[in-house]
Amino acid sequence: MKNIETLMKKATELKAEGLVEGQISEELNVSSETVTWLLTHAETSSTPGPKDISVNWSMIGKSAFRLNHISEALSDAIYETLDSNDCGVDVVVGIALSGLPLASIVATDMGADLAVYTPSKQMLKMESKKARGNLSSNFSDVKDKECIIIDDVVTSGQTLEETVEYLDERGAKINAIAVLIDKKGADEIAGVPLVSLMKVMRVN
Repeated sequence: MKNIETLMKKATELKAEGLVEGQISEELNVSSETVTWLLTHAETSSTPGPKDISVNWSMIGKSAFRLNHISEALSDAIYETLDSNDCGVDVVVGIALSGLPLASIVATDMGADLAVYTPSKQMLKMESKKARGNLSSNFSDVKDKECIIIDDVVTSGQTLEETVEYLDERGAKINAIAVLIDKKGADEIAGVPLVSLMKVMRVN
């Protein structure tokens, strides 16, 4: 129960700092439903939370050395998928926020350009679904380019589905999605092959 209490406290602190639910979800690596539950239930609540797994990969993220080596392993797995599908990559699209350091290193490994996508969950509150994700104009364009998408963790897959749709609308060819940890247990998202270094699945 201590870990749940810690998550509740952290979620409440992040909300007090002005973060919206999607940003809290990103920070804690849990689903939006889990964030809602953490923010609306007291520590003594007997209501069970959503079936979710919190992932803390800060031991990797806080070390540039470790991050570099993990990203190299991710690049190797991506190459395997691209080779098996006879595809290439022109642009690596990193999903803000936690996918960016990984995407930057992977882009360097692959000799590709870098694009940055900010998903809608980073910009809206749960009750207001008006914001839309976007590509930063400070980085590479994706039109007529072969792309791969990089994020840290996939939970429900909604962010990645949104990213695929956005890139597809802008004329990109998406050849692979790569993440550190797959909590969804999927082989593909929105018809795009999903590569992960680890798959985490509940057995109950």
